[in-house]
Amino acid sequence: MPRADLNDIAAFLAVARERSFTRAAAQLGVSQSALSQTVRGLEARLGIRLLTRTTRSVAPTEAGERLIRAAGPRLEEVDAELAALSALRDKPSGTIRITMHDHALKTVLWPALEKLLPDYPDIKVEAIIDYGLTDIVAGRYDAGIRAGEMVAQDMVAVRIGPDLRWAVVGAPSYFAKRAMPKIPQDLTGHICVNLRLPTHGGLYAWEFEKGGRELRVRVEGQLVFNGSAPILDAALAGFGLAYLPEDSVKTHLAEGRLIRALADWCPPYPGYHLYYPSRRQPTPAFALLVNALRYRDAPRTVRKS
Repeated sequence: MPRADLNDIAAFLAVARERSFTRAAAQLGVSQSALSQTVRGLEARLGIRLLTRTTRSVAPTEAGERLIRAAGPRLEEVDAELAALSALRDKPSGTIRITMHDHALKTVLWPALEKLLPDYPDIKVEAIIDYGLTDIVAGRYDAGIRAGEMVAQDMVAVRIGPDLRWAVVGAPSYFAKRAMPKIPQDLTGHICVNLRLPTHGGLYAWEFEKGGRELRVRVEGQLVFNGSAPILDAALAGFGLAYLPEDSVKTHLAEGRLIRALADWCPPYPGYHLYYPSRRQPTPAFALLVNALRYRDAPRTVRKS
């Protein structure tokens, strides 16, 4: 295939990924009209329409989706290899894009970056807060951080933190007016602060386990947030019960600003893992970050297959 066709496929993938000629053109550093002409030329040579265009949106056709699945991963592999070659200099360099929860950023990623980055000024890190089950390949991330080992197939998972435990907490002012819940089902009668998940726009169902019995409880309340920091603030202010990582509330518990409930229903579970595609050839910069994040008391790296 001529190199021009590879460039045109890369242009098509950018439009399909962004769902916009305007955003894709800005990303590629070309004009919108030139990008549109490139994609139309590719469609003309293939003799099939790859994109459905309306005045408001752009979406891949069935043929376009097939080309995305076939060509996307291969071009990403080429890009990764070129990035690895360009990084073979005296000092590791390049941008690393990672997606995670805000709690993971604060407790595991930031402490590692604080030590690593001063010694490697040519390394840049783009940390994206996301509570969804993000496809890191489709999102063009180098890696993701999630709790446990619930990661996609064809991924390498590296444990980067200790076991985690969640806590149901409320302010003394809240419990002054309401009874302490004894079992998770009691939460349906309480005011709770909810977490909004981007996946399908749903609310997170609080998860509990005791004696091998697992429960998921959907709670109600006046407030819904999409991050843990405002949920903690709302709980401290007495606006309801919150379900948060234990380490983020332990100081408030010790100093009496929060009271814990249902502790016997909140066992520990495997902590944060960094995961990335097993076919990915790590750049020197990425390898340094993995080493800086690796949890030293953890078992060896797990490769999913």
